[in-house]
Amino acid sequence: MKRLAVALSFLLAVPGIVSAQSVAEQLNDYPTAARADYVFACMVTNGQTREMLDRCACSIDEIASILPYEQYLEAETVLSMRRVGGERMSFFQSAAMAENLVADLRRAQAEAEIICF
Repeated sequence: MKRLAVALSFLLAVPGIVSAQSVAEQLNDYPTAARADYVFACMVTNGQTREMLDRCACSIDEIASILPYEQYLEAETVLSMRRVGGERMSFFQSAAMAENLVADLRRAQAEAEIICF
């Protein structure tokens, strides 16, 4: 995580490196399949209506505006590993880094729920 922060600060300090990506690409770094998976799961949970399609799509759009895709993917991986259980997976239950990733995702989801639902 520390290496990522150092690399990111280097990229931001060097002009022209980050600007290679357009603003649209920076704001839309979630693959379509990831967005669709989220919407399908959301609709299964909340009802499979047109209204829920709109609300669930709004929700993933809000989450994407808050969290970069890489951070979203890491948090989803931690949550997935927590469901597996077992001694080897106990790291994902208690590690501070894992907790922070999940907490950031939960905050983004809460904000999306307020806006979209």
